[in-house]
Amino acid sequence: MISFSSELLQTWIIALLWPLTRILAVIAIVPIFSHSATPAQVKLGLGITLTLIILPTIPPLPVFEIFSLQGLLILIQQIIIGLAIGFSMRMVFAAVDLAGQMIGMTMGLGFASFFDPQTRGQSTALNQFLVLLAMLIFLSLDGHLIIVTTVANSFVTMPIAMTSSGIDAMKIALWGETIFSVGLLLSLPAITALLITNMALGILTRTAPQLNIFGIGFPITLGIGFLVLALALPGMQKPIVSFIEQGANNMSQVAIPKTTVPTLTP
Repeated sequence: MISFSSELLQTWIIALLWPLTRILAVIAIVPIFSHSATPAQVKLGLGITLTLIILPTIPPLPVFEIFSLQGLLILIQQIIIGLAIGFSMRMVFAAVDLAGQMIGMTMGLGFASFFDPQTRGQSTALNQFLVLLAMLIFLSLDGHLIIVTTVANSFVTMPIAMTSSGIDAMKIALWGETIFSVGLLLSLPAITALLITNMALGILTRTAPQLNIFGIGFPITLGIGFLVLALALPGMQKPIVSFIEQGANNMSQVAIPKTTVPTLTP
């Protein structure tokens, strides 16, 4: 008869629970995997599969009671680490979404906004198009494999232990400013062209007041916006690729670097 002790069962549970918590936290926020169209059962199955694959490469885990204070703190630590890793890549798509939102609002597509279940907010067709384009570029660069590799390496750089290095929250907050800079960079050609168009329409209205600016201005603005966007799309690829690579590097740098204390030699 095969018998299992409580210590052995607890060791097995710990070996699966803590890595699974970090991986599920990454899946819950990282692009592609966290899409609302993906069923929760698929996300859970993917997390368990990745955990079983990565499990042999994880360093030895600390020995704590699961329901103790130390066990609870380690569980919370894994959630925070996973969310920080996923948020570093999520900023890439947030910048692209912001660029599409700025272009769409300048073109006058604000009335055509709809509820986006992914972002839980109002969205336009234009920024959805740019986000889908960024997802295709992300998949062409094997971004999903980069995420899995980064998560696997995080168990070495940020081991599951109470004494491991924490999350550098200030560094992540500073990375957040790139959402606005990259979003403005991607939308700048279209916004500049639309600004010139609106200035020209304003001058035309002053010189010919009898023209119905609301009747001709909206089609002209839409046409110029789509034309400039079509011309600017090939040039958007390089900034998006560069920002995706930067986001991949940020995913592996969310931990506070360990500092070595110099030793005095006589």
